[in-house]
Amino acid sequence: MKKIVDYRKLLDVNETAELQELKTVYRGLMKTWHPDKFHDNDEARAEAEDKSKVIIEAYHFLVSIAPETRNQNLTAYGVTTSTQAILDFEYKSQVLKVYFADGNAYEYFDVPKAAYVKLVNSDSPGRFARRHIFNAYVYRSINKLAETA
Repeated sequence: MKKIVDYRKLLDVNETAELQELKTVYRGLMKTWHPDKFHDNDEARAEAEDKSKVIIEAYHFLVSIAPETRNQNLTAYGVTTSTQAILDFEYKSQVLKVYFADGNAYEYFDVPKAAYVKLVNSDSPGRFARRHIFNAYVYRSINKLAETA
């Protein structure tokens, strides 16, 4: 969750920001911090390169978890989470990654460690995840990230 909050703060948007607002803010920041604007000063150019990389990362991350993006993929997400078996999952820093039998994978953010422990110890991780994780936390598709990269 800290990552989400930090990125929203960097772009100065709230959780209700729509894709168009994110795009507008992103373009404005990139105009300000584009490295080509600092061709005279190498130190300022290096700082601008670092800052622009963080801005780009924040923008792509926030677009991937935006409600509009999730709504576009809701049908496929519902099919995957309701019909496919969980092949594997991993947990690190309150981020749960779940890999499904159909090849899809999703990241869930701000998942408490207690929920992860219950998932690991449950008789049926798929059933537990459908009831307590899949629709309770902010998520994004890991596959879409690989496709766009």
